[in-house]
Amino acid sequence: MTEVKGSDGLTEITAETRLAAIVDSSFDAIISKDLNSIITSWNGAAEQMFGHTAQEAIGQSVLMLIPDHLRDEEADIIGRVRKGQVVASYETVRRRKDGSIIAVSLTVSPIRNRAGEIIGASKIARDITSTKESERRIRILLREVNHRVKNQFAVILSMIRETSKRSTDPREFEGLVRSRIMALSRSHDLLVNSEWAGASLFDLIQEQLQSFGHEEQVSLSGPLLTLQPNAVHNLGMAFHELGTNSSKYGALGGEDGRIEITWQIIPGADGQRELNLVWDETSPAQAESAEDNTRKGFGTVVLERVAPQSLNGAATMERGPGHVRWALTAPLDSIIVPQIGVEIAVADVSRAFNP
Repeated sequence: MTEVKGSDGLTEITAETRLAAIVDSSFDAIISKDLNSIITSWNGAAEQMFGHTAQEAIGQSVLMLIPDHLRDEEADIIGRVRKGQVVASYETVRRRKDGSIIAVSLTVSPIRNRAGEIIGASKIARDITSTKESERRIRILLREVNHRVKNQFAVILSMIRETSKRSTDPREFEGLVRSRIMALSRSHDLLVNSEWAGASLFDLIQEQLQSFGHEEQVSLSGPLLTLQPNAVHNLGMAFHELGTNSSKYGALGGEDGRIEITWQIIPGADGQRELNLVWDETSPAQAESAEDNTRKGFGTVVLERVAPQSLNGAATMERGPGHVRWALTAPLDSIIVPQIGVEIAVADVSRAFNP
């Protein structure tokens, strides 16, 4: 009996009815079985999770849900249930009607009759597929971060070594190292914000140049591209060095200079697409004599060797009175994120720099 009449003549819901309603509305699969592992009840969430209707499942062995290599789990569970033990929540996998595998968290408890005898077991299964996928992505991300951090340490050590060779003033040395580490940090922030999926070339340039000011003197033009993490770090260093030199000796050091940064996708000699990236800087008021060996120091190593080689490409640097032109050509596959960059490469941006 599931309903009784109260003293006022109104129907009262019994505990059994209440429990049945909770089971039916649960988002977790709740299944009961006898001590022979035959399914005796099957709620709506179980149908959603495993694909079998209650009519199809009830009367069948629960082994239909268990992959062959995990059949021993059921024998262990039934053995513990017979002893009156609750099987605490544990993670495993089960098989759907269509044969696909689902990750679940299971809790199993004994079912007793009114005499207190154990007559079966109640199983609660929770779908943890999304949780397991998140854990997998976190593990991959941590491995990637660990790899990138080690690379960053190597870059920083190289940066310190090369900067010290070209600096005689401790304060100058400290300032140069600090600014370069901050440039690495800005690139790193872009990658962290995207969970290491990459960063757009446009955003990278803005992030590296905004600290130098004179935004109205910089223009960017080229297709929207999402850069791979390696490209983000190396091009980030390149733009920082170009910006630093420009702020000291070129366009970003005065009011009359101009920087045009353009990039385009071009056909390569081997038929593969390449990225052609150009920094073209003019500063009429700046004399060539204003340069010193800092301009031909670590920054030059980054621009002519480190950045292009890391991207399997080549670069050229041209300097003249009031003019600097740096051009990089590299295989597109070494620079952009597959499937993302290619799909959006048809959309161009052409606008003034505006952080």
